[in-house]
Amino acid sequence: MKYKAVNIDPEILGGTPVFTGTRVPIQTLFDYLEGGDTLEEFLDDFPSVAREQAVELLEMAKVSLTTEKFLNENFA
Repeated sequence: MKYKAVNIDPEILGGTPVFTGTRVPIQTLFDYLEGGDTLEEFLDDFPSVAREQAVELLEMAKVSLTTEKFLNENFA
């Protein structure tokens, strides 16, 4: 599966994964959520990130953390 929401380019923030078409690190979304902010607050603060991109990133994390193969390879 190819995710289009994430871009990794050594020329953009030294290769830090960012939302495609932006310079917003994907880590920023997780930091917001971890800090108790909502997805809406994140999107309001980073208008260059589309809702679809943020939802796709969260779906990517969900799939990664709920896929049996991933869990067996990393936590078994």
